[in-house]
Amino acid sequence: MVTNSPFYPIHIIGCGDIGQRVAELWLQRGATIIAVRRNESDAQNNLQNTFRNNLQNNSKELDQAGISNMQLDLDNPQSLTALNIDNALVYYFAPPPNKGTRDSRITHFVAALKKQTPKRLVYISTSGVYGDCNGKWVTEADPPKPTSDRSRRRLDAEKQLETYCQGVGTELVILRVPGIYGTNRLPIERIKLGRPIVKDHASFTNRIHEDDLANICVAAGEINQATGIYNASDGVPGTMAQYFIDIAKALELPPPPEISWQEAQVAMSAEMLSYLSESRRIDNKKMLQELQIELLYPNLAAGLKAAVNSNPK
Repeated sequence: MVTNSPFYPIHIIGCGDIGQRVAELWLQRGATIIAVRRNESDAQNNLQNTFRNNLQNNSKELDQAGISNMQLDLDNPQSLTALNIDNALVYYFAPPPNKGTRDSRITHFVAALKKQTPKRLVYISTSGVYGDCNGKWVTEADPPKPTSDRSRRRLDAEKQLETYCQGVGTELVILRVPGIYGTNRLPIERIKLGRPIVKDHASFTNRIHEDDLANICVAAGEINQATGIYNASDGVPGTMAQYFIDIAKALELPPPPEISWQEAQVAMSAEMLSYLSESRRIDNKKMLQELQIELLYPNLAAGLKAAVNSNPK
């Protein structure tokens, strides 16, 4: 694996939890990071409990650590004129808007670049773009068929970035990411509140540990021949119900109550039902081989053990 990227500085658009983890890994390699956030309030919230080197929540200490803050609003095209990412490595982690089927923020971002040409752009998308696959194994060669607007927005962003990057010659890496879990990403309160699970509706779901995702993002930025689409999953799918059961067991909490799929239509939110209505198993072989990834947590059991041990019950 290449250990030093020639693309400096590194811009992280939407530097939340995963962005902070990626920044920390690049700082260890001697890189200079420019973290782009919407405003100082968001920066404060995003920084909380993310940096393991105990950085405090202020821009001064970020600057001292090698991270410069830039406050831009992707919903306000005029604020993006300050972007200067020519020949840079750019991570785009900002979420799309909450409604619609288009990602207007990506539209504003691309329009703001004008004649700028990043060397490489790494975009976090979602494995949800594949839609419901009836439990089949899915590779990057499978055509996207999103069934929810949240996934349609991500696919729209992918297409916009592909068009832009092809036009200017920028290398593009798209990471299709499933559910992210880790120390501060466990549904502990849901389990404590006794929220139900649907045991008789065994749709397959996929996941990746937050630390593994950060390592994948770095590899996507530093391996010269890596371009295209990669499924960023641990490759060991399971059911949503079993996920909650395993977490409860690891935390020594009572298992969630079970309800039928019919009962879930009334008891569960539309968003949860949307997740449960899709079933697919994500193949990660291309990612492991081409990005030269050795997962820290190759299955849920390993990742849960680490997350629970560092998370107070």
